[in-house]
Amino acid sequence: MAQFQSGADALNSLNATNEGGNGSKAEFASFKSGTSYKVRVLGTADLIKFYCYSVFKKVNSFTAKNPSVKNAKGFAESNFTPWDLASNYYSDLKRKAEDAGQTAKVEEYKAEAGKYRAKERYALGFIDLETGEPIIVDLSKKQAQGVHAIIKKYEKKLGKLAFELAKTGSSTSTVVSLSPIIDMDDDLTDKERENFAKLDGKEFDMSLFDGLLYEADDKEQIENLVAAGFDITLIGLSIGGADHVEIPEDKFEF
Repeated sequence: MAQFQSGADALNSLNATNEGGNGSKAEFASFKSGTSYKVRVLGTADLIKFYCYSVFKKVNSFTAKNPSVKNAKGFAESNFTPWDLASNYYSDLKRKAEDAGQTAKVEEYKAEAGKYRAKERYALGFIDLETGEPIIVDLSKKQAQGVHAIIKKYEKKLGKLAFELAKTGSSTSTVVSLSPIIDMDDDLTDKERENFAKLDGKEFDMSLFDGLLYEADDKEQIENLVAAGFDITLIGLSIGGADHVEIPEDKFEF
């Protein structure tokens, strides 16, 4: 998991203003809009940061087995993946359209570049009080910042407070919230209170993050680009090539 950041390192990225093996021990908990969990928060650093690629309804989320090197703003700057190349291709067209004063094309190419760019995401761990078992949820940076702000606010009371983790809304209006449950006698069941008490002095099992994310090699990423509708010949790639594609570092300008 060298390409991922966990604990304090992930927190540094989460709080910044700049925008594995697949045999996992755990999976992301289902967290669709309308979902809520009563949870216990075991610590302030039970999370990992990762970059993933996906295209809605065409390609499921995946991380790169051989990830690119990214700058402080999260943009790939070397060791490009096939998906980075696709994003860079449209970014290059966007710059040319800007130089030519083609406003409509600029917006079109900007959207296409964003489609293939790696998205910064965070996986946060909690304990589901209904089952007493760990759960891990997948959040955008903005969502994770909101949730973590509440965790930090109540940091000194984590051993005494349960929380409700909920998602509401849809599309760009989706909201993820973490709210303290003040009256645990009335708002938790006997079983939930029992599970809460069992966790005193416990820490979240960070090994659950190992293998959580699906990693695709370059060959599979190229196949995914085709599935997403991208013409891979535009960036000099083809199906059935080597597992890793060698890309000249000066192929794209930044």
